[in-house]
Amino acid sequence: YITVQKWEQKGRTKKVINHQYLSLLLHTYIQKIISITFHEHLSIIMKFTLATIATLATSCAAFTPSSFVQTTPVAHHVASESALCMKYKVAVVGGGPSGACAAEIFAQEKGIDTIMFERKMDNAKPCGGAIPLCMVGEFNLPESVVDRKVRKMNLISPTGVEVNIGDTLQPDEYIGMCRREILDKFLRDRAIEYGAQAVNGLVTSIDVPVDHKTTEKPYTINYQEYVDGSSAGVAKSMEVDYIVGADGANSRVAKAMDAGQYNFAIAFQERIKISDEKMAFYEEMAEMYVGDDVSPDFYGWVFPKYDHVGVGTGTVVNRPAIKQYQKAIRDRAGDKIAGGKIIKVEAHPIPEHYRPRRVQGRISLVGDAAGYVTKCSGEGIYFAAKSGRMAAEEIVKLMKGGSHLPTQAEVEKTYLKKYDALYGPTYTVLD
Repeated sequence: YITVQKWEQKGRTKKVINHQYLSLLLHTYIQKIISITFHEHLSIIMKFTLATIATLATSCAAFTPSSFVQTTPVAHHVASESALCMKYKVAVVGGGPSGACAAEIFAQEKGIDTIMFERKMDNAKPCGGAIPLCMVGEFNLPESVVDRKVRKMNLISPTGVEVNIGDTLQPDEYIGMCRREILDKFLRDRAIEYGAQAVNGLVTSIDVPVDHKTTEKPYTINYQEYVDGSSAGVAKSMEVDYIVGADGANSRVAKAMDAGQYNFAIAFQERIKISDEKMAFYEEMAEMYVGDDVSPDFYGWVFPKYDHVGVGTGTVVNRPAIKQYQKAIRDRAGDKIAGGKIIKVEAHPIPEHYRPRRVQGRISLVGDAAGYVTKCSGEGIYFAAKSGRMAAEEIVKLMKGGSHLPTQAEVEKTYLKKYDALYGPTYTVLD
């Protein structure tokens, strides 16, 4: 694997956090090289150590370089006092990290009515649940959202050779492990506190005017709304002026806007309750297994949660064999999870690359719906939250206090251009 040992900026040498996620380091390297073009006084010194497992260690997350040195709290700016009486209605379809972070920004604007659709308010998407320390600070996440603080990460070869890829973390540094139902709920609740209206509903279709790219005709969202205690939804519809699709890999918003198809992986995870004695081993430990037995093109994992472990794997090239690979990861973990009780089984598609079209008319995609996942690792939580916030911030600016509806070209030149400038190199390297 590769270790970034140090870098020098403005004459001050600072040690870079060596996360177990190698792609984070690769992204930083690329961004620093790019930054030379723009900052004459920025000199970078990087030293690399390569091991034979370099291509395997890339199964990890990538983040903006500024996150290494400091975190930047989310800016909750006050809505413009000069907003006109006119209000636009924005629908955010999906209440995961991307949708909730977008809704939070929209909800703070006086010129915008924000509606957030989520079909399952107790949603628990199958996910390893690893988030970087920088995300905790950048998105103001409380300690209660983080189940475990992982300070040790073992990469385990097919022959059982273990490599500690997290041994350079400082005492106050960690990789956060969370349950998606806890993280997602916190982000949704915060958006609601800022004024977003949450609809417990499933969007079934969207009526898109033929001339929606050249006019301001509203979109019609058709959905089933659910109430507590009832399994049957009530058919309803709503007209909105702008739509943000944050509804995952199987996005119905993407289908309605003709965003195009992409290839996808299948992630499979079992939550396994093990004894307290066995759980003690995973107190600060996470494991990643590689080999054709657990996945021909991905990796298997054992990640600790609050009172259980998440054991899973994924694949693109042989999706029908996912259960075979899942059995293999359980076997590889062996005695460490022996006797455990499976308390939940989860499966979900994960996109492999960008959608061909991420903005059409007054509809924009974020998170998994847009395809913001690193191909080699399936990492997407941070990208989801970041893209949701970035898209909303740019759309809000373009709306000018509720006096202007952004055009496709305007959103492409702001949201997409800025997002791709930050993360395009990362996706290219990790494709």
